[in-house]
Amino acid sequence: MMKNTIFKLRRLRRAGALLLASVTGATHAAGGVLPSSIALVSASAAHGGMLIAPVEQILPPPQAPLRADVRPVTLAQLEDQLRRPELQASIGKGSIAVVYPNVEEPFRSAFIAMIQGIEERTKLKVRSYPVDPKIDTAELNATLKRNGTKVVIALGRQGLNATAGLDREIAVLAGGVLLLSDAENVMGISMTPDPAMLFSRLRVLLPELKRVIVVYNPQKSEWLVKLAREAAKAQGLELQTHVAGDLARAAQLYTQLIGAADNRHDAVWLPHDSTTVEESTILPLVLRESWNSGVPLFSSNVLHVKKGALFAMVPDNVELGRTLAASALGVIAGDVRRRPLVPLRELQTAINLRTASHIGLNLGALQQRSFDFVYPQP
Repeated sequence: MMKNTIFKLRRLRRAGALLLASVTGATHAAGGVLPSSIALVSASAAHGGMLIAPVEQILPPPQAPLRADVRPVTLAQLEDQLRRPELQASIGKGSIAVVYPNVEEPFRSAFIAMIQGIEERTKLKVRSYPVDPKIDTAELNATLKRNGTKVVIALGRQGLNATAGLDREIAVLAGGVLLLSDAENVMGISMTPDPAMLFSRLRVLLPELKRVIVVYNPQKSEWLVKLAREAAKAQGLELQTHVAGDLARAAQLYTQLIGAADNRHDAVWLPHDSTTVEESTILPLVLRESWNSGVPLFSSNVLHVKKGALFAMVPDNVELGRTLAASALGVIAGDVRRRPLVPLRELQTAINLRTASHIGLNLGALQQRSFDFVYPQP
């Protein structure tokens, strides 16, 4: 009996250090933002390696007096908190880390928002590493293993590339990166919007619509078009697909298709496809043809709304972080099933009111409030 009691007390003492870090983080969260323990990872010109330094120290040194904003934790409270599923999943099974590009604003804010969502969902300290293009992947791998990392959430293309040299024991989930092909053999969430959500919004805006026209390059967008066919069928729409392997063919198709389209029953969809939605030549052509003919044009890229597309969808970065964290917790809990690449469902919507009015779609104040972004901005 005495031996079991001593063992339990030692176990609680060890877990208490982890819990106190969590309680301290929760106290900081009263300001509205959960803190992250972020380590700076950069290439060292002098040594060819990395410099890793903590930006924020979560716990005060032992000799420091207890701060007024840290409340003592009773043994009963400690035992109750230790029963939390998230904490139980993490003890002895590794932790979650985030690797993201060391970039400037405004891109940095998007990744920080994703990290915020990850921490909100896990309710645990998440180590975050901003990485440069020339990151020493071997050193990063050693750092992650030393910290007991079980799952890495790789944000952005740069973050994903940095995980290429990690041990197989460390699972990688990708997010915040435009994955255009399931051939990349990566688990995660692509930044391209789910066609089902695009078509659903299209149906609400234009209930008389019957057909969606898309021009795409199969080498880049075949996986997405497969999903789009099912999504269109579910919405009672016909998806008319046309293949273009180069810019010249894409330009020819758009001119023909938009010219022959019915502006009451047809709409053109611009997916994330660098061949058929090339920004400097193809996009201006499509916007002009759409405007002149009155055929609705919607896009997977929110930047196109500013230029004249009717509507598009943009990532909800905090919500994306929460979804990635849920998948990471599943891996830690033992869910090792191979998940296919999935499109983004954590989305917000942007609308161009000038384009809407031009095609005869007059949106009242209530309808406008259903959109997260409205252009032109007042």
